[in-house]
Amino acid sequence: MMLAGDIRKGVIFDDGKSTDPKRPSLQLVVDFQHVKPGKGAAFVRVTKKDLLTGKVLDETYNPSTKINDVTIERKEMTYLYNDGVLYYFMDNVTYEQIPFEYNSVKDALNFVVENTNCNVQFYNNIPISVEPPIFVELTVTKTEPGVKGDTVKTGGKPATLETGFVLTVPLFINEGDRIRVDTRTGEYMERL
Repeated sequence: MMLAGDIRKGVIFDDGKSTDPKRPSLQLVVDFQHVKPGKGAAFVRVTKKDLLTGKVLDETYNPSTKINDVTIERKEMTYLYNDGVLYYFMDNVTYEQIPFEYNSVKDALNFVVENTNCNVQFYNNIPISVEPPIFVELTVTKTEPGVKGDTVKTGGKPATLETGFVLTVPLFINEGDRIRVDTRTGEYMERL
């Protein structure tokens, strides 16, 4: 158990709203804010993401409210392929393949191509989510042509990556260029 006042970004907890005891309602704290209004009691405003459904909700808690924190196991696994319905990841130690539904992996798929190593989170041996590497190298598949000699980082243009993710890149980036992307923010880092 932990107090709501101790909530931090990245914490996973069970909000106790699940009707199935084998599948708890696991929530990932996306953002939080401790609020101390001029009048009234302090409270904690939490933006949380349901790890099973992918829904993002805002909720407020009294700082002294007890919440059920959970222990999450992480394993490094390799993304193999998808069959149109499920996305398959392979355990790098046992070579066991584990299928995921789209809602569990949709955020990671912005930055993951086949044969990419990812951290998979498990709760009671049940896979719940996938974290891409912090930095990934991807190919630009669609963007406006670059301007020769324009290496200034101040302007930008949209570019589509091989995963379908769209981000802003500097004007000198062309189709076919390999770039490094920070998966935490979805921002361009450098051309390779």
